[in-house]
Amino acid sequence: MVIDAQPVLDRKAVRAVARETRRNENEVQKRLTSKGATIAAIIIAFVWTIPTFGLLVTSFRPGADSTTSGWWTIFVNPNFTLENYGEALNSGGTALTLGDSFLNSLAIAIPATLIPIAIATLAAYAFAWIPFWGRSAVFVFVFALQIVPIQMALVPLLSLFSKGLTINGVGIFPGFTLRDADHSFATVWIAHAVFAMPLAIFLLHNFIAEIPSELIEAARVDGAGHGQIFFRIILPLSMPAIASFAIFQFIWVWNDLLVATIFAPSSSLPLTQTLNSLSGSWGDKWYLQSAGAFISIIVPLIVFFSLQRFFVRGLLAGATKG
Repeated sequence: MVIDAQPVLDRKAVRAVARETRRNENEVQKRLTSKGATIAAIIIAFVWTIPTFGLLVTSFRPGADSTTSGWWTIFVNPNFTLENYGEALNSGGTALTLGDSFLNSLAIAIPATLIPIAIATLAAYAFAWIPFWGRSAVFVFVFALQIVPIQMALVPLLSLFSKGLTINGVGIFPGFTLRDADHSFATVWIAHAVFAMPLAIFLLHNFIAEIPSELIEAARVDGAGHGQIFFRIILPLSMPAIASFAIFQFIWVWNDLLVATIFAPSSSLPLTQTLNSLSGSWGDKWYLQSAGAFISIIVPLIVFFSLQRFFVRGLLAGATKG
């Protein structure tokens, strides 16, 4: 005789467990949140935003109003103009206008972002999925390069670009000299790519290594080589991590002044250099300084907000498996 015992569902017990679970969740939420901390964060954000808001308002106020009254007077006497931006873009510093330097910054930042991404993605794939002798040691060495200060590498790079890379007196890359670089951005691209490579390889390797090995093995069974695996599987799946690093690198290069001061061509200075040179002549023109500051942050804001969803996914990638 077989007795088919069916479990009896105690609805009261289920409801009690559900209530207890919600109670525990509420208690945890109360421990992790604090009204005082929330109010303090709001106050800090408000105070932090006031100067930026004041600069934004000043950039749209006529010059006569900016020199005679504070920006807060717009609430009683609103008066706005776009002439400040036009004057700022046409203002010159070191034989360049701010508009020319804006285009130079784009010419520097875009390749200086794409070059390290292209090289680092290939290197990260090799470290993650191609076994070779000394792979772990080489990866640790590349990772350790992040602790080397940029300032320590500026003089060797400057010497390399000035004299050219030679072996036994024969130039390997004789075109990479500062004399020839006066008409190109090659030295700036190479310098930014070198400085960005360790972090790029580290971040992309951590993401690519999390890709399921079953997917790679299935592609190999189907006859795919490393090139097909990289371009058809690794590259599309790694777009969140690539976009995350692209945001960091682009903003870093766009706002850079140190590397641009040393390696940028004297005839094609970026926006940061021109703004720095114009800061003296704009000492009594707050409205032009404000307009120039917001001209310099337009592109980074566009890049960040356009890639924001990839940025969040890239930061969370690899945090959990499954």
